Amino acid sequence: MDPAQARLRAARRRRGMFLLPSLFTSAGIGLGFYAITQIFDAVTAGLTPYADPSVHLDHAAIAICFAIPFDALDGRIARMTNTVSDFGRELDSLADSITFGMAPALLAWIWGLHFLDFGANPNIAPHLLQIGTFICFLYLLCGVSRLARFNISHDPEPENPGRKGAKYFVGMPIPAAAGLVASTVHLFYGIPNSYWWLAIVWLVLVATLAFLMVSKWRFWSGKEINLGNRQPIQLLAVIAIVLFLLLWPTVSRATWFLIGLVYMFSGIWARAAYSWQRRRRLFRRDEEIRHRELQFEAEAEGEPGELDARTNQTGNHEL
Repeated sequence: MDPAQARLRAARRRRGMFLLPSLFTSAGIGLGFYAITQIFDAVTAGLTPYADPSVHLDHAAIAICFAIPFDALDGRIARMTNTVSDFGRELDSLADSITFGMAPALLAWIWGLHFLDFGANPNIAPHLLQIGTFICFLYLLCGVSRLARFNISHDPEPENPGRKGAKYFVGMPIPAAAGLVASTVHLFYGIPNSYWWLAIVWLVLVATLAFLMVSKWRFWSGKEINLGNRQPIQLLAVIAIVLFLLLWPTVSRATWFLIGLVYMFSGIWARAAYSWQRRRRLFRRDEEIRHRELQFEAEAEGEPGELDARTNQTGNHEL
């Protein structure tokens, strides 16, 4: 083969490799666009007699959940094929802002607030709707802020560091937050919420997700998992179990919701555990400083017996 033709064919193959991660990103954008259209169809169905908006809301939630694997695979494929580029990074962030930012924010508002039946409490309707609109917008704003911070950060460290050598996300990733919003709607079969008290619980959850996204708390990234080291039979067994839990209709609704809920509380628990351990370390340090001060005073006065008495008294008081 002519060397010039070989180089041309290699260049074409190289360009094709650059397109592969972008195809996964484009699929995620398509699912986000489909979810938004289904949300609009749900609003239209709510105005049409005998139409069921729950079908459209459920389809929107499923589309957002199915976009998460595409978002996880596009970056990994780019690293595996050595085709990481600034274009792909920016495209991925824009795709996430649509699929995991705008679509879940609209879904949270339409499912949780649009179909409310205030009944005997009409006075709280405008206030709850205004607060809900602001919280759903806050979710979107915190989500895109999380994406912007991720793009400009290089090896960020969380406020509560974990194990050495392990990689963590700083703040809850926006796909995980969107997954919890969508899995909650999917858990209820897309049937819109009509209770004002449940809307308050829903808004608290959405506000919590918004805060966790812009926080500096650590969240498990899963980047240390290397499936390539497993035996083929073990790998197939793991894939089969995961697909069963995520795709089997009778268990997928609860599975998706529990995965999202456990992941959210894992970050909260990690932060609370770190704060508790930090307070314990500070308490021990203060105790050591106090003991040294008592020892220094006793040595300065030349009364070692008084030091022992004070130390025993301090120990008995702590017990």
